[in-house]
Amino acid sequence: MPRDPRDVLTRPAPPPDATVAYGDHPDQCADLRRPAGEGPARPLVVVVHGGFWRAEYDRAHTGPMAAALAALGHPVAQLEYRRTGWPGTLTDVLAGVAALPALAAAALPGRVAPTPPVLVGHSAGGHLALYAAAHAPHTVGGVLALAPVADLAEAYRLDLDGGAVAALLGGGPADVPDRYADADPSALVPIQARTVVMHGTLDQQVPVSTSRSWVAADRAAGGDATLVELPECEHFGLIAPDSAAWPRVVEALRSFHDDLPGIDAASSTR
Repeated sequence: MPRDPRDVLTRPAPPPDATVAYGDHPDQCADLRRPAGEGPARPLVVVVHGGFWRAEYDRAHTGPMAAALAALGHPVAQLEYRRTGWPGTLTDVLAGVAALPALAAAALPGRVAPTPPVLVGHSAGGHLALYAAAHAPHTVGGVLALAPVADLAEAYRLDLDGGAVAALLGGGPADVPDRYADADPSALVPIQARTVVMHGTLDQQVPVSTSRSWVAADRAAGGDATLVELPECEHFGLIAPDSAAWPRVVEALRSFHDDLPGIDAASSTR
């Protein structure tokens, strides 16, 4: 019997090498994973988990993904944040992204380059990665958005995950228009950081049409976001290291390092 794609949400993973706090709340923390091998220091990869911003989904389900990226030579931080609450969810991500490179460099000496991190955000985490890049571009080196909720107004209209957007922002676009103007990636184009959006065409949780429209809007506004569509890929394969889509995720992440001194395609896979 084929494996249920949602199994990735409950798979075990090796424990992190360290956990650091970027604030006083228990959810203001991140798990760190040391890169395998003895290669050069590389930019931190910050994994921003999804789960429609719901409290029941935390960073634990990104453990297999983060461990796989660390095995490829990337220093990795699994960012946690307070879920479903305006504005705490959003301000936590801004604070965490800004603080984590220095925290990770101290915990993993010699392995983290002194450059802004690359954010890898899945689903709601993709929304948060785009939000961070729009509001604090100096703290973000690039965004790899995997099936992101890139249009909050449309996600509200489609009632994705039974009112998830309304729960996050406290209402619909007509109720809290200022919050949508602040938080909706569709209102924040263009994104300055290099951005790659990857989306499976079989996604039933977040329609691929939202990524198509967001990338088109970013490019129309003068941005250079690119969209990679994956036929035969659903929502969860993008974070499953044993999926057919995973090599494409790794390839996209590697592309962010191509122009950095001392980092090339060969070294980033060691």
